[in-house]
Amino acid sequence: MTKGIVTVLGKDSVGIIAKICSYMAERNVNVLDIAQTIVSGYFNMMMIVDLSGSSEPIASMTTGLETLGRDIGVVVKLQHEDIFNAMHRI
Repeated sequence: MTKGIVTVLGKDSVGIIAKICSYMAERNVNVLDIAQTIVSGYFNMMMIVDLSGSSEPIASMTTGLETLGRDIGVVVKLQHEDIFNAMHRI
């Protein structure tokens, strides 16, 4: 299984989760886990996704999610699980 970490941060608005999940579903990416919070009107979400069902390269999805994020007013990042873990190692 190829896992990715999706992070989303920005001002809260209607439909953020729906739009991100729709983007993933269109690419056959399965959401394994999701956590989100809203603090003082700011939206924060982290998703663990299974990328192995998608034929689209992770670099292409990363760019697509960044573009989607700009369109809906949030910052979206997608990282391969190995890169995420390496960056957050103590």
